[in-house]
Amino acid sequence: MASHDEWTVDRVHHALPHSALRQQLLSDVNMTPIEDLPTRLEGWTLAAQTLEAARPGIEAVRAYVKQHGQLPPDLQDAPDMTDAIVDDARGRRGAA
Repeated sequence: MASHDEWTVDRVHHALPHSALRQQLLSDVNMTPIEDLPTRLEGWTLAAQTLEAARPGIEAVRAYVKQHGQLPPDLQDAPDMTDAIVDDARGRRGAA
């Protein structure tokens, strides 16, 4: 993983996989008071770093599903983590 010093708002923006997340980042940058911006950007940077680290595994699962039409056997009974991920993202953004 790259050092924190190499991250820019543009790099974080491009690391986010969905347009809604990218729009939320830009909104946060524009609406956050200057004194709170470093903390807010730290949360977004950590989220982007986590996504970049997970990308090879995500792409491997995506390729498996494309080829086999279903999740790999080791993921078929995995719990749905959507709510936990959304809650984590809200916490990182400082949202209620």
